[in-house]
Amino acid sequence: MNEKIRKIQHIIEPAPVVEGAGVRLKRSLGGEQLNYLDPFLLFDHFGSPNAEDYQAGFPMHPHRGIETVTYMLTGEVHHRDTLGNAGSIGAGDVQWMTAGGGILHEEMPQVRPEGNGGFQLWVNLPARLKMTRPRYQDIPSQTIPEVTTDEGATIRVIAGHVAGTEGAVTDIAANPTYLDVRIPAGSSFTHPVPQGHTAFAYVFEGKVAFVEDEKGAQQWVAQPALVVWEDGDVVKMVAGEEPVRFLLIFAQPLHEPIARYGPFVMNTKDEIAQALLDLRQGTFIWQEQVRS
Repeated sequence: MNEKIRKIQHIIEPAPVVEGAGVRLKRSLGGEQLNYLDPFLLFDHFGSPNAEDYQAGFPMHPHRGIETVTYMLTGEVHHRDTLGNAGSIGAGDVQWMTAGGGILHEEMPQVRPEGNGGFQLWVNLPARLKMTRPRYQDIPSQTIPEVTTDEGATIRVIAGHVAGTEGAVTDIAANPTYLDVRIPAGSSFTHPVPQGHTAFAYVFEGKVAFVEDEKGAQQWVAQPALVVWEDGDVVKMVAGEEPVRFLLIFAQPLHEPIARYGPFVMNTKDEIAQALLDLRQGTFIWQEQVRS
């Protein structure tokens, strides 16, 4: 039985937005072009050599019902939260935070000569875990395994599995695969993606040809762009005369209703109203809530 190569469904050009206390971002998911890609809620690319674009950061703010993934390329971000976690993440590091029933945290970029850059992804939590205990994972760059394929591509395995190698981030509700892939000039990359899974790539260095059928038909996409695939069994991409780098992310959709309001993503409007009430009454943080 032949594997079906996934075709491109959407190509999203990142839109400029300003978030936090004045951080300039490029948003591909969670905006007007594409609001939701089950189970993924938001995807932002931040990066600038200019301190005024990022130094205001993200002062203390709440989250409920989601997991956030911050993957740094350059620079450094200081963070702290109401679980008592505090520290810094730098180039190549990952911060994976499970907001669960309620957490407040801050992310403050540090001014560095190289600037500040990376990505943030929001992943939905299933209804049964919306109010679970918050959790924080700090994954240093040196603990993220790297695999080189027979085709010559190099993959940092942040989450998921590649050729028997398990990613550094485990025990995540949506069980996603999150890969940082480099394809050398003239080489290709082929990777299985289970049928029914939501899958996208974010091209952020160079340009790459997406192979769309068994006959080798191709569609070229240049950075920066987020590409959403149709269903199928496998994705295939080919680099041209220059190397290319992109993120490959996929997971099984939850198929649950969502209600979202800023940093809160729940299943009903009533649950959003409760989150706002908890915030006003000072009962939002998970540890402060009464548990049986």
